[in-house]
Amino acid sequence: MTTTRHTLPLAATVLTGVLALYITLVAFGNITDFGTNQDFVRHVLAMDTTFKDDDLMWRAITNKGVQDAAYVAIIVWETVAALVLIHATWLWIRRDHAPARRMTTYGTLMLMLLFGAGFIGIGGEWFAMWQSADWNGLDAATRVFLLSGVVLIVAHLPFGRAEATPPR
Repeated sequence: MTTTRHTLPLAATVLTGVLALYITLVAFGNITDFGTNQDFVRHVLAMDTTFKDDDLMWRAITNKGVQDAAYVAIIVWETVAALVLIHATWLWIRRDHAPARRMTTYGTLMLMLLFGAGFIGIGGEWFAMWQSADWNGLDAATRVFLLSGVVLIVAHLPFGRAEATPPR
């Protein structure tokens, strides 16, 4: 039991730190190289590389101001998630497990909302991103969604006997 009590928090620390590093680099890249993923968001929302099915094309958003506002909102969400996960990592390092779990939960759920609901659900299905050979981010979004889920699960595994049974 002693091994589990020490190795699971270590695993949660490392995994949370990896996820924090990843989303920090994503946000930093989007801020410092604004135009690259701005084009991605514009093309996905405009649906200009999909099958041009009239039954779907009414969903397209072609207003550049709305497209850019959506992109800025994505960057802000990524940045806040990065800060939350950096803080969670610091709490894990300090062995402050309850707040670390809470912050890890907030950060991973933020990423799961962005990449699951935002990119997979809305981008992939509503804007038919899956139809585009050029502007399809579903594989990357799925990877981040699944990694976030793994981190969330590991962070909530019981570390020892005292946590395995609820207090009376």
